[in-house]
Amino acid sequence: MSQQIFPKWANTLPIIVLIVLVITLGLVVHLFWYWLSPKHLNVGYQPKQPIPFSHALHVENVGLDCRYCHSNVEKAAHSNIPATETCMNCHKQIKTDSPHIKKLTKHYENNEPIEWVKVHMLPDYVYFNHAAHTTAGVSCVQCHGQVNKMDVVYQAKPLSMGWCLECHREPEKFIWPKEKITDLNWRPTNQINLGLQLKETYNVNPGEACSVCHR
Repeated sequence: MSQQIFPKWANTLPIIVLIVLVITLGLVVHLFWYWLSPKHLNVGYQPKQPIPFSHALHVENVGLDCRYCHSNVEKAAHSNIPATETCMNCHKQIKTDSPHIKKLTKHYENNEPIEWVKVHMLPDYVYFNHAAHTTAGVSCVQCHGQVNKMDVVYQAKPLSMGWCLECHREPEKFIWPKEKITDLNWRPTNQINLGLQLKETYNVNPGEACSVCHR
C-alpha cells in the first residue's frame, strides 16, 4: 500500500485559491472603480482662494445673477472668471474697510489680476462648450452643484466621461427651461415630462461619438 504524499486538507486547496482570487479581483475592481475614480478623487476638491468669496452671500443673500460675473457663459465656449473691475463696481462703495476688499482694491489700482485657483478642471484633451450647454437648457446646478449655497466653492460633481454620458444619453433628465438655468433653487414638478418637451422644443440631440468631446 503506497503512502499518501499530500495531506487530506490539500484537497481543499483549489477551492481556497479560487476564493482568494475572487476576493482579490473584487478588491482590485473596487479600488479602481471607486477609490481611484473622479467621484472619490475630485468630488469635494475645495482649494483656498487668494481672496475669500462667498457665493452664498452674493447669490443667495444679495441676489446677484450668475451671469453678472460670468458674463460669457451663454455666448462663449469658456465661462469667464470676473475681472477685478466687475468686483469693484460694488466694492468701491461697499465694505471698503474690509481687509479683503482692501486687498481687492490694491489689485485693481495696480492693474494686477487676482490669481484665482481653478476648481473645476477637465483634461486638455476634452472639449467642453459652456454656451452650447446653457443654450440647450443645462443649468449651472447640473454641473457645479448648489453653488448658491457655497461659502467656498468646491467640486460637487465628478465631471468624468461616464458622468457626462449620462446626460448625453438621457438629456430629458436634466434640461430646464432656459429662463430657469440660473435660478439654482428652482426644481420642476415633473422633470421627465418637462425634459421630453424641452428636448423637442430646443432640438436637443447630444452626440455620443468620441469626436464630440475629444478634438
